[in-house]
Amino acid sequence: MAILQNTPLMAALFSIFFAQFVKIPIHFLVTKKLDWKLFTSTGGMPSSHSAAVTSLCTAIAFETGVGSPLFAVATVFAVIVMFDATGVRFQAGQQAIIINQMRVDFQTFVEQTKGWAHKKNEEKIEELKTLLGHKPIEVFMGALTGIIISIIIYTTII
Repeated sequence: MAILQNTPLMAALFSIFFAQFVKIPIHFLVTKKLDWKLFTSTGGMPSSHSAAVTSLCTAIAFETGVGSPLFAVATVFAVIVMFDATGVRFQAGQQAIIINQMRVDFQTFVEQTKGWAHKKNEEKIEELKTLLGHKPIEVFMGALTGIIISIIIYTTII
């Protein structure tokens, strides 16, 4: 079970689970609604992707130093993941919002012309997911979460 002794891997995985779990109370504080589905959803505050890659990067820094090639690889990997989270994935979420609005507009048209409102919910198209990506603050907070988790692990546990 050497894999369980891999502290950078365990720190990154813990960061994912922590970031996903903490989305639930944050969402509750903002909306006063408890939504357990957030634990397995994408998007939201904080970014679990950012938490994972920065936790991994920070743990590798503790293990091999900031001058190591492995730290360089982890850093570039983290930058790419966080850039993607705020760029491509966020834009996909914005497009999903527009597509959802177009679907609603189309449904209104169908209701007016062919009785769309009388169809069962199972027959209607499910909402496209609009929480694909992250806002920059969500990525920043996810990155901070991952860094803090690895620092705590390496300064208090290991």
